[in-house]
Amino acid sequence: MSKFLSVSALAALVLMCGRGSSEPHEKKDEAKGLSVYTPKEIKWADAPPVLPPGAKAVVLEGDPTKEGPFVLRVRMPDGYRIPPHTHPKPERVTVISGTFHVGMGEKFEPDKGQAMPAGSFGTWPAGMKHFVWTKGETVIQLHGTGPWSLTYVNPDDDPRKKQK
Repeated sequence: MSKFLSVSALAALVLMCGRGSSEPHEKKDEAKGLSVYTPKEIKWADAPPVLPPGAKAVVLEGDPTKEGPFVLRVRMPDGYRIPPHTHPKPERVTVISGTFHVGMGEKFEPDKGQAMPAGSFGTWPAGMKHFVWTKGETVIQLHGTGPWSLTYVNPDDDPRKKQK
């Protein structure tokens, strides 16, 4: 099995994460191309299976399975961890609430990480090995260019293997 997120898994990402409710689209101002998603209108769903269980996610714009820009919001519980991994394209993260920690390297070493409190923005290049964890329930927003994928440094860390 490929270490990269497969096309079918990426399709599941969009289906599993859902989108904001249909109401924001009904409110879309076609003349101006305006779409608004208020917190009450966002419909959270289980995050894709490439992420450890417990996170919720929603696609707000675009399609992470296709070429082009997308916006994905992820809500993680306190103490949530994602083992060391990489992405084939740069990652751009805005912390909306809670504290998102990021560390660089092939091993999960929290003492080598950096806290990103609410309001922080971080970016790192494609292929950079990194790991993350949260303090308090944390919501981040990923702004990226698809197709999006995640590859674990240690293939045994991939939660999809534990589901079998």
